[in-house]
Amino acid sequence: MIRWNEETPQTQQTLLTRPAVMASKTVENSVQQIIEEVASEGDSALLKYAELFDKRVNPRLVVPQDEIDNSAAQLSTELKKAIEQAYANVKAFHQAQQPTDIKLTTSPGVECELKYQAIDAIGLYVPGGSAPLPSSVLMQGVCAQLSGATTVVLCTPVNGDSRIAPAILYAAKLCGITTVIESGGAGAIAAMAIGTQSVPKVNKVFGPGNSYVTMAKQLLSQSQTGFAIDMPAGPSEVLIIADERANPEFIAADLLSQAEHGSDSQVILLCNSEAIIEQTQRALDTQLQALTRRDIAQAAMANSALILVDSIEQAFDISAQYGPEHLILQLADAMPYLPLVKNAGSVFVGDYTPESAGDYASGTNHVLPTYGYSKVYSSLNLLDFYRTYTVQSITPQGLKNLSSAILPLADAEGLDAHANAVKIRLEAMKND
Repeated sequence: MIRWNEETPQTQQTLLTRPAVMASKTVENSVQQIIEEVASEGDSALLKYAELFDKRVNPRLVVPQDEIDNSAAQLSTELKKAIEQAYANVKAFHQAQQPTDIKLTTSPGVECELKYQAIDAIGLYVPGGSAPLPSSVLMQGVCAQLSGATTVVLCTPVNGDSRIAPAILYAAKLCGITTVIESGGAGAIAAMAIGTQSVPKVNKVFGPGNSYVTMAKQLLSQSQTGFAIDMPAGPSEVLIIADERANPEFIAADLLSQAEHGSDSQVILLCNSEAIIEQTQRALDTQLQALTRRDIAQAAMANSALILVDSIEQAFDISAQYGPEHLILQLADAMPYLPLVKNAGSVFVGDYTPESAGDYASGTNHVLPTYGYSKVYSSLNLLDFYRTYTVQSITPQGLKNLSSAILPLADAEGLDAHANAVKIRLEAMKND
């Protein structure tokens, strides 16, 4: 247990520091080499990486359409229904985010519009790791589907002798995705950014990944014209604010649900009760022993902290400094505290709202800013799959009225040609 007010400012800052993300020069050099190989060798490079990194024998890239179509038959009824329920909830929540164009007359004869247009070509990356992630397909795929993007490519690695998970394919099918590529890592990101014989070139890539994937996204967004990424992504994290009547078993379960993501994950508890923190520590020790990913979760706990605060208000101040990916509020009545929420990717309110619900099926998106980026980035939403542009239309009288603003400003900035573009039209009006 750490008593916040008894620590120095330096120690407090250390407690809120994430584990270092591996972004060494070695990673950058390796990723740059992969990008260059994909640019020059295309599919051949991806097949080579599948053998080298994923231990594939006779790897392939494009998943046949009949495998996607028949994926439902490979699932248990329980899993099929679970994917369908999650899809319906995620789709309903994001359908409500459909944007509406804006048209406004700013002054007589001057009409301005803001228009939304779907990004044409979208790339979705779903990590393979130690387990398939159909939930990640849904979170990204539903947005791509609702936006109406004309090209949607899904890349995911497949390990060893395994077949691509039918749960991945069924989630893709529900989202209307027909191009599924068995490729992962930096190579897959490069393929989507540059294009290969089998992988269509896209305008924007979404999805989380390891340090190599993250580095590839960053390098390619800087070097490929017209190519963008969703957000910086780091290891998973959760911060829980709990009061003196919170359930220690619930708290421990929520902390471990994030800790099991990876050894570099971070979990933090802020609580105003010594007794609850002590009981939570005991619950952690007990629940940890039953986890199949016990070693991973235990390593993550080394990066984590159980912190005693003086008040719930102080906890919200600390949370705002940290900027958590997930913020869980296990409070008797959280509603009065919601105005204090600041810099959080997604908020889970009440004892019966575990982070797992948002990861899978409540309807909100689980692609969230990590590593403190919640201070400036938003959770993934439908608008991320659109671009906006503006339109203006001005009548002759409108331009005459507007010239009293344009001409002095152009003169102040010393841009004669700007002013002349207006003056020449005003002269033409006099001659009409």
